[in-house]
Amino acid sequence: MGIDPSLEQLRIDGAPPTLVFVHEGLGSLSAWRDFPAALAAATGCAAVVFSRAGYGRSPRMPAPWPVEFMHHEAAALRLDDDVILVGHSDGASIALIYAAAHPVRALVLEAPHVFVEDKTVAAIARLGDDVRARLAKHHDHADELFDAWRDVWLRPAFRRWNIEAILARVHAPTLVIQGDDDEYGTVAQVDAIRRQLGAPCETLMLPACGHSPHRDQRERTLAAMSDFIRRRR
Repeated sequence: MGIDPSLEQLRIDGAPPTLVFVHEGLGSLSAWRDFPAALAAATGCAAVVFSRAGYGRSPRMPAPWPVEFMHHEAAALRLDDDVILVGHSDGASIALIYAAAHPVRALVLEAPHVFVEDKTVAAIARLGDDVRARLAKHHDHADELFDAWRDVWLRPAFRRWNIEAILARVHAPTLVIQGDDDEYGTVAQVDAIRRQLGAPCETLMLPACGHSPHRDQRERTLAAMSDFIRRRR
C-alpha cells in the first residue's frame, strides 16, 4: 500500500479490499475520530487512514499551494488495485482524480467537489479565528495549514478549477453522500457526478445534515457505506 511513510498513518487489520480514507480540506487522521474503525468493523475490511502532507502530524507542505494541489496529491498516491477510497470533501475530489487514472474497487464520497461554487467560496471566506483555534488539537502546523488552504480556495484563479472532464474516465462503482444543509456545496455537485461518471453511481441525500455526514448523520452514513461496500466485496 503506497502511502508515503513520512505521512502520519494508521492501519487497521481486516480482509480485502482495503478502505483508504482521504480526509477533507481541514481534516486529518485524528479528525475522522473513530469512524474509520467503525466502518472497517462493520464491513470486515482492512483500512488505512492517513494525514495528507501539511496536515495532522505529517510534514509541512510549503505555501503557497498551487491551484492543482489536489491533482498533485492524487498523483503522489501509489495504491494497490484492490482498494475502496473513502473520501470527504477535498479528499473526495482527490479520490475521483486518482480513480480516473488508476483502477480501484469502488469509491465512497462524502460532499465531493467537482467544480467551484459561489456558496463554497463564500463559506470559506467567512471562516475565522474560531476555526483556526480548533485546528490546533489536530495539526502540528495549524496556522500554516489554515492560511494555505484558505488562500488557494479564495484565489481568483481557483474559480476555474473543474474536474468534470475526468469523470467519464472513472470506472469504479461509486456512492455519493451529500447533506441537504451542506454549507460548502449543493446538490449540483452530486448531479454532475451522477450524470457524467463512467460507472454506476448511487446517491444519498441526507436531510438535516451538513458538510460532514459521517459526523452529522453518523448511523445513517455508516449503514449506507457499509451496505455499499459489502455489495462490492
